[in-house]
Amino acid sequence: MSTIAVIASFGEEDQCAQAVHELRTAELGELQTFSPFPSHKIQHSFARPKSRARWATFTGGVTGVLTGLAITIGTSWEWNLNVGGKPVVSWPPFIVICFELMILLGGIFGLLGFFAFSGVPALEPAFGYSERFGSDLFGLVVRCDEPKASRIEAMLREAGAQEVSREIINQERVVADA
Repeated sequence: MSTIAVIASFGEEDQCAQAVHELRTAELGELQTFSPFPSHKIQHSFARPKSRARWATFTGGVTGVLTGLAITIGTSWEWNLNVGGKPVVSWPPFIVICFELMILLGGIFGLLGFFAFSGVPALEPAFGYSERFGSDLFGLVVRCDEPKASRIEAMLREAGAQEVSREIINQERVVADA
């Protein structure tokens, strides 16, 4: 059984967001959208969970604090300097080092987490993209099995798609089907 890509173009953001919501709730295929500008309506219609990159940032921050404590406490014990009867391990000066390392490692881990979880850079070209999706139209590409394609086309036309086309996706090559 071959995989079909149903490509639809919408003139309005609301129509595209409604189509995404309907197709997502029907669970008919894998969805991908293209828009001329960032659209929060379309993004929210996907109802994706919060990004995992925030956990990378949190992990980096905790790692930074623990590294700061290990470095400062370790240095204090190694260079056991008793100045004016103060304790060797004194917390107030350590807070600055811990804070700085928390910010540094949190930022680095956050950036690495962003690249790891967002799929940037795209290693394969976006299938179904048209230049008009970057200028004046919203695009929606649905990858599905052949029996579901007719139902998806009907749903997209019902949602207000200006143009709906179907393409057959093979593992080796892509063949256009008008």
